[in-house]
Amino acid sequence: MLYLSSILAVVIAQSEGGSSILGFLLPIAILGGLFYLLLILPQRKRAKKAKELRDSIEVGNEIRTIGGIYGTIRSEDDESFMIDLGGGSSMRISKRAVSERIVDDSE
Repeated sequence: MLYLSSILAVVIAQSEGGSSILGFLLPIAILGGLFYLLLILPQRKRAKKAKELRDSIEVGNEIRTIGGIYGTIRSEDDESFMIDLGGGSSMRISKRAVSERIVDDSE
């Protein structure tokens, strides 16, 4: 953080003396880098983790959807799962609706 503040101090000092293209582009580049590190990179990690979860789910796994519905996977096609809700009820859900796989501790 000290390094970043010293860079900003140099840019401000240069920009006060006259207009230079470096004094204009450096703060924009720094803000762009911070934007990437704080917003885009974490979102990519979350998306990768969600894709890995969807790819690891198999028939017979117990899952929870983003809506809070618990069920067991009974069948799968390209974009959806058919889940058994218990009591003879079943529901077709999108693969993107799976929030987590419930792991049985006894296994």
